[in-house]
Amino acid sequence: MNQQALSAFIWSVADLLRGDYKQSEYGRVILPFTVLRRLDCVLAPTKAKVLAEGAKKAAAGLNPDPFLKRIVGTAGFYNTSKLDLPTLAGDQDHIRENLYAYVQGFSPEARDIFERFDFHAQVERLAKAGLLYLVVEKFAAIDLHPDRVDNAQMGHVFEELIRKFAELSNETAGEHFTPREVIRLMVNLIFIEDDDVLSPGNAVVRTVYDPTAGTGGMLSVAAEHLLAHNPAARLTLFGQELNDESYAICKADMLIRGQPVENMAPGNTLSDDGHAGRRFDYMLSNPPFGVEWKKVEKIVRAEHERQGFDGRFGPGLPRVSDGSMLFLLHLVAKMSPVVNGEGGSRFGIVLNGSPLFTGGAGSGESEIRRYLLENDLVEAIIGLPTDMFYNTGIATYVWIVSNKKDDDRRGQVQLIDASSFWRKMRKSLGSKRREMGDDDIALVTRLFGGFTEAERITVLDAEGRELEQRIVTGIDDVPAAPEGGRLKRVPISRIFRNEDFGYTTITVERPLRDDAGEIVLGLKGKQKGKPQPDSSMRDTENVPLGEDIEAYFAREVLPHAPDAWIDEARTKIGYEIPFNRHFYVFEPPRPLEVIDAELKAVTAKIMRMLGEMAE
Repeated sequence: MNQQALSAFIWSVADLLRGDYKQSEYGRVILPFTVLRRLDCVLAPTKAKVLAEGAKKAAAGLNPDPFLKRIVGTAGFYNTSKLDLPTLAGDQDHIRENLYAYVQGFSPEARDIFERFDFHAQVERLAKAGLLYLVVEKFAAIDLHPDRVDNAQMGHVFEELIRKFAELSNETAGEHFTPREVIRLMVNLIFIEDDDVLSPGNAVVRTVYDPTAGTGGMLSVAAEHLLAHNPAARLTLFGQELNDESYAICKADMLIRGQPVENMAPGNTLSDDGHAGRRFDYMLSNPPFGVEWKKVEKIVRAEHERQGFDGRFGPGLPRVSDGSMLFLLHLVAKMSPVVNGEGGSRFGIVLNGSPLFTGGAGSGESEIRRYLLENDLVEAIIGLPTDMFYNTGIATYVWIVSNKKDDDRRGQVQLIDASSFWRKMRKSLGSKRREMGDDDIALVTRLFGGFTEAERITVLDAEGRELEQRIVTGIDDVPAAPEGGRLKRVPISRIFRNEDFGYTTITVERPLRDDAGEIVLGLKGKQKGKPQPDSSMRDTENVPLGEDIEAYFAREVLPHAPDAWIDEARTKIGYEIPFNRHFYVFEPPRPLEVIDAELKAVTAKIMRMLGEMAE
C-alpha cells in the first residue's frame, strides 16, 4: 500500500467518528491507534517467542525484561499479553477490557507513549459512543509492518495526518514537523565535509540531537542519510519535544528504530533542558518562528544572569516576542569541544529573517550575532524559497554553525541565495506551495561543499529574450554576450569576512544654543565650560567595523555639521547580516521610447477592436 493510499485508509476512520467527535478531535483517536497498530505489527514476528520466554522466566522467579528485549532485538520493547489487535477484533463483547489488558502488556517505555496520548480517555469515550469495536476492527485490517511500510513512509503518514488535524483545529502544523526536502538539505550540509563519517566501512560512533524534535522527522532523515552512505556507522539519536502527541509519535519511531528511548525527553527545552550537561556531534532544529517566550522568561533570565557564559544564554537575550534565537544559543551550548584538533560539532537550524538583522548595536539580538561571528562559528546561511512551510509563506533561512571550520573557511561566512531554487507543487499543502527538487538540493550542497562564489548568468538577445541560463563559479565559464544582446548576472553565492557584518554605532551630538544662538556651556563638575548637547539634534551613525572612526566622522559628518562631536560613552559595537542587500541586483528601467512604442501598439489595437465592434 503506497503512502497516499495508506493515509486515505487511516483517514477513513473519520467516517466512523463523524457526529460523535468534532473534526478537530479526530486526531485524538486516529493518531494513537495508528501508533498502536504500528507497534502491534512490529512485534508480530516475535510474539510467540516472547510469550514462551516470559512464562518460563516468570515461573523461575526471574525478571524477564532483559531476556525479552534480547528476543525482540532492535525493537527494544515487547508486549507480554496474548492479545493483539486482530485477536481483539474477534471478541466484540469484551473489547474494552481486552484493549486495556493489551496496552498494559507493553513494556514501560511503550506504555508511556499511550499515556502521552491520554489513550484511556479516548477508549472510554469510544466505548460510551459504541464505536470502540468498529475502530479496533478498522485498524486491525491494516498491515503496518516495516516490511510493508518503511520508517520513511510511516513518518510521511504521521506528518500528513497531523497536518490535516492541525488544519481542522486551526492549529499550526509547522510546529510539529518540517518539510522533508528542507531536512534533506540540512542533513546534506551538516555531514558533507565529514569524510570519516560517510566513508563505507568506517565504524564511527556519532550523536545527533534535535531540541525541537516534533515527530522525529529530522532525526529519522539524518539516520537514514548516514546509514545509506556508511552502514557500519553507529548513530545515536537524542531529542526533546514539548507537545505530548508529537513526543509520543517520535518516541514510537525511536523504539522501532532500536534507539534508546530514554534519549527522547519530554518538556520545554528552554526552561527544562532534558539533556543538561551533554554535548553532541551533530544537531538539527526548526524552532517555532516568532513565538514569544514569556512563559519561561523568569527561568531563562535567571540562567542568563546567574550563570552567564557558563550557562546557555550568556551572550544575550532576544526580545520576548521571538524566542528562536534562544534555541540557537541552546545549540551552541551543546556543541562538543575541539580538543587537539579532534571533535567539534556542526548544526543546522531553520530561522526566519528576524535573527539576521533585528535589534541595533548593544541589543540582545545583536550581541548574539556578535558572539557567533567573533567566535567564528557561522559557516553559511542559506536563503530558502518562500511558501516552503506548511504554516507560513515568509522567507526562511538555514544557518550552518560549526566550531570545527576547515582552514579555508576560517574567518569567513558563505551566503547562498537559494530563493529561486524551487518547483511548484501539484497540490498545495496549507501554505506550502513550493518544494525544492533533488537538483536544487544538490546545487546548494555543491556550492556549500565547494565553498565558492557563484552567479546565475542569463544570456539575452537584442530584444531581451532569454537564450541560455547557467550557473558559473569561475571567470572562464562566463558565456559571451550575443551581438546586440547582453548578460544578466545574479549572484547566488557570496563569501564575506566575519567583520564585514560588524559596525560601530557612534552618537553624534550638536551643541545646545540659547535664544540668542549662543552655545550653552556646562556650569558644574566635569561639564563645566563644555558645550551641552541638544538632545533634539542627537543622531547616530553606523561606521563599518575596521574603518577609522575619526576619519569617517571628518568625512561624513563635519562637512555638514562643523560643531558636532562624538559622545564616546555611547559608542557600541553591533552586528547584522543584511542578506537580501548582498544579493540585490539593480534592474535599470526600460527606455522610455520602448515603453512609448508598446503603449502606442496597445492603443492602436484597442482602436481597431472598437472599430470592428462599431461595424
